[in-house]
Amino acid sequence: MRPFFVCALLLLKVTLGNACANGQFTESGLCCSLCPAGFGVKVECGKEDTKCAPCLLGTFSSSEGLGPCLPCAKCPAGVPTVASCLGNRNTQCECDNGFFFLSSHGLCAPCSKCSHSEGAVRECGIQGDILCEICGPGTFSEEHMSTKPCQNCTQCSNKEVEIRPCMPNSDTLCMDKKLHLLSRPTETDGSRDAPRLPGLETVTKEGQTSPAPGTPKFTPQEEGGSNNILAYVSVLAAVVLGLLLYVAYKCWRSCKQKKALSKARAAELGTSPEGEKLQSDSGVFLDSYSLQDNQPSKGTKRDSKLDNRLYINLPPHRQEEVERLLQEGSGQGWRHLGVALGYEPEQLDLFGRGEAPPHTLLSNWAQKEGSTLGPLCSALARIERPDVVTALNCPTQGVSVV
Repeated sequence: MRPFFVCALLLLKVTLGNACANGQFTESGLCCSLCPAGFGVKVECGKEDTKCAPCLLGTFSSSEGLGPCLPCAKCPAGVPTVASCLGNRNTQCECDNGFFFLSSHGLCAPCSKCSHSEGAVRECGIQGDILCEICGPGTFSEEHMSTKPCQNCTQCSNKEVEIRPCMPNSDTLCMDKKLHLLSRPTETDGSRDAPRLPGLETVTKEGQTSPAPGTPKFTPQEEGGSNNILAYVSVLAAVVLGLLLYVAYKCWRSCKQKKALSKARAAELGTSPEGEKLQSDSGVFLDSYSLQDNQPSKGTKRDSKLDNRLYINLPPHRQEEVERLLQEGSGQGWRHLGVALGYEPEQLDLFGRGEAPPHTLLSNWAQKEGSTLGPLCSALARIERPDVVTALNCPTQGVSVV
């Protein structure tokens, strides 16, 4: 009798498998109940059905499930709190544009983007990261990195013919029905003769010449096709010219920014922007930076107090220079600096998903307490990046000059 009861119980589970969303049953074969939002599991489902209890202060449960209440998250330093944690909602923090609050790590992480053939159904913000779905029938998305929802497919008009149907990654392709570039003339279309070439014409009885049989004739439609080709060539030439002008403008702007950066650095060091070199009577030019670096004698030490200047108060052009060196410089980069500053590998992987990981790392570190140039320069010295220390203009701290 007992084997029969076990077989009947298994058959009941298989039969009701689609009706039980969570796929868990009691020993009597009933589907386990889910705890609603704001409640956590007090007694797990087994001999009896699930028993739930309200989430205590400092915990929450935002959706139905069979798990316990989770601890509430805290916003990072300098990040304002939009909504406090409740029983059915976690803490909501207002991160900068392009970031969202990742409660599992307690930091602002860069927003993701939807890939090809996907559209955003929820924007990245207070509610969390962007939520993407594959475009359904009648919609498409051609962008590889997008934050927009799927667009509606184009419908070909009565004067057009559909060449390619709409797909999740491309729009409908339509063509005008009257566009017949390869059409041949008929006897009643009123076409005119094409220019005759020697050897391709015959002489009639009246002494007039006529095209030889099989010679193609140009129609007005073919002339329109030639005009279209000329128009395409003109547009292509305009695009190439526009690209050349754009490249020239970018080069001019880059040179201008480099000159402005050199002037700003020269102003900070108290030298003239035209030359950061000193000229002696003998006509030998000396670099001002070299003079400053060579002042201490061999075997001596230069000790100075920790630099208490905040990194966030540095001029923007100097921050950009530091970020560029950490991104493009050879040797230890921004990821090694993050390890030296105490970040976990999982946090550094999140920063690496953004478009500018050095900027994300230093911006996040600048929000912490004690984010002065002293600890930053010490971390850069540990990863052997003196070029970045020079860009920050940090004083040497207990380093032997050999």
